[in-house]
Amino acid sequence: MFRFRLSCAVLGLSLASAALAQDPPAAVAAAPAEAPVMETVLVTGEQPGPGLWKVSKGDHVLWILGTWSPLPAGMTWRSKEADELIAQSQEVLTTPRPSVELGFFRRLTLLPSLIGVRKNADGDKLEDVLPPDLYARWQVLKERYIGRDRGIERQRPMFAARELYRKAIVKSGLSLKNDAQSLVREIARQHAVKVTEVNVEIEIDDPRQAIREFRNSPREADVACLRATMDRLDTDLAAMKQRANAWAAGDLDGLRSLPYVDQNATCIGGVASAPGLRERVAAAQARVAEEWTRAAEGALVRNASTFAVLPMDELTKSDGWLARLRDKGYAVEAPE
Repeated sequence: MFRFRLSCAVLGLSLASAALAQDPPAAVAAAPAEAPVMETVLVTGEQPGPGLWKVSKGDHVLWILGTWSPLPAGMTWRSKEADELIAQSQEVLTTPRPSVELGFFRRLTLLPSLIGVRKNADGDKLEDVLPPDLYARWQVLKERYIGRDRGIERQRPMFAARELYRKAIVKSGLSLKNDAQSLVREIARQHAVKVTEVNVEIEIDDPRQAIREFRNSPREADVACLRATMDRLDTDLAAMKQRANAWAAGDLDGLRSLPYVDQNATCIGGVASAPGLRERVAAAQARVAEEWTRAAEGALVRNASTFAVLPMDELTKSDGWLARLRDKGYAVEAPE
């Protein structure tokens, strides 16, 4: 079966704030001189990561590891506490993974449409669709992180933004991979602990219509995604490294002390800018949250001990998935 993957982290984000659509800051040359900032040295080797959240009802417990991205590329996560708790558990729940299932032949009929959504309409290049100031910034960041790639100039700003961010993360010594979840699966299998993949199938009645709606979404939404991505890279790369080190060392206070505006909120807002797609994205967000809550509650009934992996923001948001369990009467304890 062919599977359209939707990013769970992206689906969990809210729509962008108005601040992300504002004009970029003044050029660096116009700013007053600042004292040089020490480069953050990324940690390497085996690191313990953060403590675990504890959800309980009676004597049944759900332990949750909060994952983070990006992380230092040269580190591996390993926690003695997590190892022991996984070994003692009866079940491991993975991070929810939303997807849309399509048959092989349906895939073939949709491929031309899928390829077409990546490019600007009418053969336009980024130079044709971006405001001059934004295109000038794009050229600087493209040269720094991507280099010579003429093909990307024909991509829609949203796809160009994704590639720019990915390349910038790699060049900064960071990684977008969720190795912690892979290791949790491995530890569970070593101890013969059941691994439950929390997969959520999202139904789209008319995939062609969804593709048409995305292709015809407002250009301004695409441009806002690229602008927000470049703003993030211009202002937040150093702090990204600090957050990555803080997660690796289990320093939750350090993570909380470095707030940021996530460009993905703007970009998923761009995907959902067409009314029909907005409804589908909202429905997918609700469905994923409901399915994970159902899986967690079921595990708490079945097992004396369960281990789960979730993105950190779902553990800390006031309306996140962990908050849903708290609202249902479960005892929730954050790591010290």
